[in-house]
Amino acid sequence: MPRRLALLGATGSIGRQVCDLVERHPDRFTLHALIAGSDGAALQAVARRHPDAHTLLAHPADADGGDAARAIDDAVRDPEVDLVIVATKEVLVMAGELVRERMRRHGSQIFPIDSEHSAIWQCLWGEKERGIRRLILTGSGGPFLRRPSETLESVTVAEALAHPRWKMGPKISVDSATMMNKGLEVIEAHFLFDVAYSGIDVIVHPQSVVHSMVEFVDGSIKAQLGVPDMHLPIAIALSYPDRLEGVAPAPDLAALGQLSFEALDAVRYPAVALAREAGERGGTAPAVLNAANEEAVALFLKGQRRFVDIVPSVARALEAAEPAEELSLDAVVAADRRARAHVRASAKGPTRLWSQLPA
Repeated sequence: MPRRLALLGATGSIGRQVCDLVERHPDRFTLHALIAGSDGAALQAVARRHPDAHTLLAHPADADGGDAARAIDDAVRDPEVDLVIVATKEVLVMAGELVRERMRRHGSQIFPIDSEHSAIWQCLWGEKERGIRRLILTGSGGPFLRRPSETLESVTVAEALAHPRWKMGPKISVDSATMMNKGLEVIEAHFLFDVAYSGIDVIVHPQSVVHSMVEFVDGSIKAQLGVPDMHLPIAIALSYPDRLEGVAPAPDLAALGQLSFEALDAVRYPAVALAREAGERGGTAPAVLNAANEEAVALFLKGQRRFVDIVPSVARALEAAEPAEELSLDAVVAADRRARAHVRASAKGPTRLWSQLPA
């Protein structure tokens, strides 16, 4: 029987590629539920290609949000669903401690879709936990790796979206330019693989062929290589423990000529250290980091904030944030709202105190 999937984020970049793989392998997969945010037209366009799938909007314009949330909860809990695909890393970043606790309680598994975490996952197949020394996340450095730092104040939206290797949505493209995406991936790796933050490093790899690596206690390093195509990690997660044939062409190593690596420039890319700090603080700090970054990036994309203001805006939100007395989903949601309000308020005038912002 085909593996039945519930897809959250059906109209986004990852969601569309999931649908593409399902269409290419109808004998292996079928879409049981298609769930999107608020773009009903885009959801219906996807649904026309998968008429047997249930469709749901998380934020319908003409219905009660609570009813929609309950319908989505029912869809992902449906016993007919074999695999739930969450096409976003932010859930694990914001509420990783809660997710991991729920996984332990129910004996669930998470198969990573991010290319970097998929690479680490593959490198760990068959390995023992005690043999791991560190995880090494690779990042291309984005479009501004070689651009003089003094010119970054004039970065345009079009320039920030022009990623040299990957074709992605606007938000993740900007995150790649600031390398906040690597910071978020450090937090994600911590929760996915239960490795301390001190055991997770980031290295710049401009070619984006080595997707990540694992160093072991004997001094050996395993790396996973592939062309920059998200179909690969998605397919591995969907079909595990099997591999699908012909998902993407293998990299032509002879044509590439060389693969290069360089240390992360912490001055050029302060977002990585900022994210690591938020992860080590724990509690709601990762949720503040994520929400503030989303809001700052949105303001940049609207032309209301400079590129160089994005990471400082996130840092100020983290400085102003008060730790939650107890970590809960409600505390995470409240921290998210306050962080967004803080970034919006600081864009309009003097920064208000965290306690003055609405929960």
